[in-house]
Amino acid sequence: MSENALADDTIDQITADRGPHYEPFGWHHWPEHPWLSYQFRRGLGETQEGGGAISEVLMAGSRMIPGDLESWHTEWMRIADRNWQRGLDEEKAGHIRTAMNCFLRAADYYRQAEFHLEPDDPRRLPTFEKMEACSKTFIAYLNPPGEAVDIPYEPGKPICGYFVRASFPGERLPVLICMGGLDSIKDEMWFMQAHGCLQRGISVLMIDGPGQGGTLRRHKLASRPDTEVPIGKCIDWLVQRDDVDPERIAVCGSSMGGYYAARAACYEHRLAAAISHGAIWSVHDMWGNKGDDFGLAMHIRWVLGAKTMKEAHEIMKPFTLEGHLEHMKCPYLVMHGGHDVLTVNAARKTYDYAKKHGIDATLRILEPEETGAEHCQHDNPTIGQEILADWLADRFGIDQRKLLKTSFNPLI
Repeated sequence: MSENALADDTIDQITADRGPHYEPFGWHHWPEHPWLSYQFRRGLGETQEGGGAISEVLMAGSRMIPGDLESWHTEWMRIADRNWQRGLDEEKAGHIRTAMNCFLRAADYYRQAEFHLEPDDPRRLPTFEKMEACSKTFIAYLNPPGEAVDIPYEPGKPICGYFVRASFPGERLPVLICMGGLDSIKDEMWFMQAHGCLQRGISVLMIDGPGQGGTLRRHKLASRPDTEVPIGKCIDWLVQRDDVDPERIAVCGSSMGGYYAARAACYEHRLAAAISHGAIWSVHDMWGNKGDDFGLAMHIRWVLGAKTMKEAHEIMKPFTLEGHLEHMKCPYLVMHGGHDVLTVNAARKTYDYAKKHGIDATLRILEPEETGAEHCQHDNPTIGQEILADWLADRFGIDQRKLLKTSFNPLI
């Protein structure tokens, strides 16, 4: 791996080539606005998992004013609304597969439209709930139907999520608890983790934990370092189901969720496996010197319940794997992009610490030539899903050749 690949914080760098072009971390649409280019790359990549159409995304991008967050919101809303309405029309006509495709695209477009709105923007929650409406309609048409669920957490403040059973025979199937990180949410997990697992006979519980998605937006619950508590609540809920194998429950977290998943597995020993889809060794090491002008500052303050980055720096100090990771007992996958624009070094540090303490850990770094070298494989989420889902299927003892001969309703 090159020294350049090991450098952190390349997200802020403006490349010499100021026109749209390809970088080791993927398509770079507006080089003079690297934060927006990063998010655009994310939306473009998720088209291949059903989260959009390439031409629609490029059309929206062509209409945006570079660097202008209002035009970002407007253009994503335009294609989101169009797909939502088309989905309703096709649903009414009985064209359910087409309607499902439209709803899935609209869900991811609404997610993009909501992303840069301030927490107190009156458009933020309505846009988020439009996204949820799309997701709920989509999963309701799966066979077996997906479920929108509220998992008991705090009184009157549940963890919101979606449970989707894999469409393969079997009385009790393995399950992956899927979660995002600082800004990724349950509705995005289809494109980052869940779809690949469902294809391999693993059911999924996609959640918004504390500091995420609907649990943050509706219930005002900030993040917490001891993620074994909310994940434990999810396991409590799962083991009560008669379609879940309680011995094969795993957790995966993307981005800051890489910390969440690893920390949960340190103390929640009912987990059979854990995946850091993007490793975070210490949140404070990563962001402890960032100011209020940092590109993710708004999300950091909101998610941690802080008014300023200075306040956030104190809150984030306990968010570290040091002194905790040695308590993990299950197999552990660290998967990371080799040109991750946010941070790379944390992956090796996390893996080395795990191996030093006898953890059954696997490190998978994706390099530019294979693609998927961006943060959480945003440039190619399909390869990310293939790697994490195959690793998990192997740990769960799933024979994919045999499995695919038994499918009664294969997904896509």
